[in-house]
Amino acid sequence: MRKELFYLIIFIFLISGCQEDAVDFPYFDVLAKDSTEVVVKAKEPIIFELEGNPDMLYFYSGETGKRYEYAGRVSAIGIPYLQFTSYRANGKQEGSLRLMISQDFPGITVGDAVATVSKISSATWTDITDRALLSSGTTMNSGAIDLSDFAQTGKPVFIAFKYLAQAGSIQNKWTISALTVKNTLPDGTVYTIANTTNTAITNYGVATVFSPGWVFFPVINTYSWGLSSNNLVITGATSVSSATDMSEAWAIMGPVDLTKVTPDVGLFLKGLDTRLENYSYTYNVAGTYTATFIGVADNVYGKKELVKQVKIKVNP
Repeated sequence: MRKELFYLIIFIFLISGCQEDAVDFPYFDVLAKDSTEVVVKAKEPIIFELEGNPDMLYFYSGETGKRYEYAGRVSAIGIPYLQFTSYRANGKQEGSLRLMISQDFPGITVGDAVATVSKISSATWTDITDRALLSSGTTMNSGAIDLSDFAQTGKPVFIAFKYLAQAGSIQNKWTISALTVKNTLPDGTVYTIANTTNTAITNYGVATVFSPGWVFFPVINTYSWGLSSNNLVITGATSVSSATDMSEAWAIMGPVDLTKVTPDVGLFLKGLDTRLENYSYTYNVAGTYTATFIGVADNVYGKKELVKQVKIKVNP
């Protein structure tokens, strides 16, 4: 009997210990003008009264790029548009620039140009040159090129410029600039997902990964593309006497996820070392928003969150 009683006491002790060490939901509440629905004018500050003291507190205003319901969203089907500016110089050869796209190009083989050229040749490339306006001697904007028929979640594409030059006449010089790929969603939000620069893309103030890189490979002859001042440039034979052979060279960008979007983010309002009794925020544009506060309890035993939301109607 004593043995059973001993084990019972140990069991109760362990259970009570676990309960004491558990992480509880953080207590806090949000009041704004004593209502869960607030009507204000644009550029008029709202004072949110905060009760309780969670370990950490985050705020999503509900504006574009700051919506709590999209905090974890990284992909969304919209209309991906490719756009760029082209300029053709040095000669008048027709059809010397082709715009290509592939869904099965496996990527380059680093340090092995021969293997990469073989991959380019064996991949399935769709010629979409007829979707773009190209220069015939003056700077030309391509227009917005709809790539919706290539957009699939989890299946990125590679976009390429294929240079083709014929022997016997001066070969063209092409300059491609201001290139972007943007995913435009039905609600009007636009996310830049690729460009020609080497800097981080930013959407609604959120820095994303670096733009998908470019690689350049001459397939026939030695003329090749290059990246100069964020422009793609290729120059073929500049005289009839030097244009003894045809040329083929590729500039390839990717992989590009045409469904990519940037997750919305909230503001960090406080940590363990501070206490916040109220918070002021101003909406500058009329509309209806859901302001969301996330209270977090976080310790070595776990993490729990409590969500409080207030509907905001902003009049002009």
